[in-house]
Amino acid sequence: MAYDKFTILQSTAVPLPIENVDTDQIIPARFLKATKREGFGDNLFRDWRYNPDNTPKADFVLNNSTYTGKILVGGKNFGSGSSREHAAWAVYDYGFRAVVSSFFADIFKGNCLNIGVLPVQVSPEFLEKIFAAVFADPNTQLEINLPEQTITLLATGEKESFDINSYKKDNMQNGFDDIDYLQNIKGEIQEFAAERPF
Repeated sequence: MAYDKFTILQSTAVPLPIENVDTDQIIPARFLKATKREGFGDNLFRDWRYNPDNTPKADFVLNNSTYTGKILVGGKNFGSGSSREHAAWAVYDYGFRAVVSSFFADIFKGNCLNIGVLPVQVSPEFLEKIFAAVFADPNTQLEINLPEQTITLLATGEKESFDINSYKKDNMQNGFDDIDYLQNIKGEIQEFAAERPF
């Protein structure tokens, strides 16, 4: 399933300074019955967002209109636990295009890259600068530049580089998932196959 191309994202951010956020907290297991990617955003952080009677918890950041944006800033070790890809689906479906943390669980990171959510891993020191800036001013803008592989606090110009697999980087810039990529090079594959003697 193709998604929007990702090149340069400028946005405010939603701060979630909690460490060891696992995939069951991101999307509880009882919401994993659907097989399509749509609709999971409604239940992103469900048990943290809502009381048992489905009323919003006023103290949870996603229920606080002060903080908005397409960038979620999480604490260290974001996306740990089970390998459910639905966690990445929920993050994307809610409207986030990037997650920033000082460490990501590998499988969650891969699942995000497969669907158009950019996981930006920064140093613990830079993460603290981001949290401090956003809490001081919720209108703080971050710029994530995928071609240059940098994240910048626009108010101060402070920036850091981040790593990304070159294949996934190319896919994100083109809005491709793995199937889209293969479809895009279908002609090359057919040409290569035609040259084989078997």
